[in-house]
Amino acid sequence: MTKKVNVRVLAATNRDLAKAVQKGAFREDLYYRLNVFPVVLPPLRDRGDDVVRLATVFAQQCAFKMVRSIAPLTEDGARRLKAYSWPGNVRELQNVIERAVITSTDGRLNFERALPEPTAPASLVNGTSEPATGTIRTAKELEELERNNILRALDAAKWKVSGEHGAAKLLGLNASTLSSRMKALKIHKPPAR
Repeated sequence: MTKKVNVRVLAATNRDLAKAVQKGAFREDLYYRLNVFPVVLPPLRDRGDDVVRLATVFAQQCAFKMVRSIAPLTEDGARRLKAYSWPGNVRELQNVIERAVITSTDGRLNFERALPEPTAPASLVNGTSEPATGTIRTAKELEELERNNILRALDAAKWKVSGEHGAAKLLGLNASTLSSRMKALKIHKPPAR
C-alpha cells in the first residue's frame, strides 16, 4: 500500500556542492533535488561585527542561566573575538563565550582562558619580531598574517598537512580545519623541482 506524504527537506552543508558535482564527488540528481531554495551563509570569520553582536547576546544568555552579572564586552574583547578565525563557526563562539562567563572575574569576561589560541599576533605583517603594541590591523593584514603563518608551518612540516609531524599539529588545528583555511586562503603546494 502506498501512502502519500507532504514533507519539506532542509539540508545544510559547509561544502560547495556545485563544485562537488563538477568533480563527480556528489550526485547531480540529488544536488538538483536539494537545490530548490539555497540560502548561503558566510562563515562567522567573514561577518565582521556580527561576531561581537552574537557574543554579546550569548554572554547575556549564559550569565542569566548562571545567575551572574557580566559587564559589557570591552573594546579589547571585541577586537580579540574579531581577530580569531572561528573554524567552528557560531557553535564555537557559543562555547568560547560560555567558558569566558564561567571563568569571569569581577563580572569581566575572561578571554585569556576562553579562546583556544592566541589572537593577537606578536609580529608585524612583514614577519619581524618587533612588538605590535597598539597596532590595529585590517582584515586583509590579518588574513596575510594567517597565510604567512600557515606557509611557515607547511614549510617546517615539508608540506605534510596531517599526522604527528604535520602542519596542523604545529598550528594546533584539526587537519580538516587547516585544509579549509588553505583552500580559503588559496594556499597550494608548490610544484616539485
